[in-house]
Amino acid sequence: MADSTKKTDEQWKQELSPEQYRILREKGTERPFANKYNDEKAEGVYQCAACGEPLFDSSTKFDSGTGWPSFFQPIGDCVATESDTAHGMTRTEALCAKCGGHLGHVFNDGPAPTGQRYCMNSASLDLKKR
Repeated sequence: MADSTKKTDEQWKQELSPEQYRILREKGTERPFANKYNDEKAEGVYQCAACGEPLFDSSTKFDSGTGWPSFFQPIGDCVATESDTAHGMTRTEALCAKCGGHLGHVFNDGPAPTGQRYCMNSASLDLKKR
């Protein structure tokens, strides 16, 4: 069976919405406060919108005041990180460890117990409600 996460750009374009493709595959970002999950309060698991990998439990979501859904901890090792030096600054990019999709960025200004803020794009996520 072929690995469903190893797709061509054309395959990703066919499977994702234009906004999802721009964010997940081209490392874009969405406008703050104008995205699907910033104010979401439902319980469930946030999955990667590209491959379905479980990324964050809703119990780790918090209101960071930034305008993007924020979490203090991912589920296991599902989120990979790498240095991002775009836009004249150095940040830590968060990626789906399974398909490599761009999720957002990680900052060290989150709440206890981790002190981290995984600032995610809603278009990168798909909430499976409990």
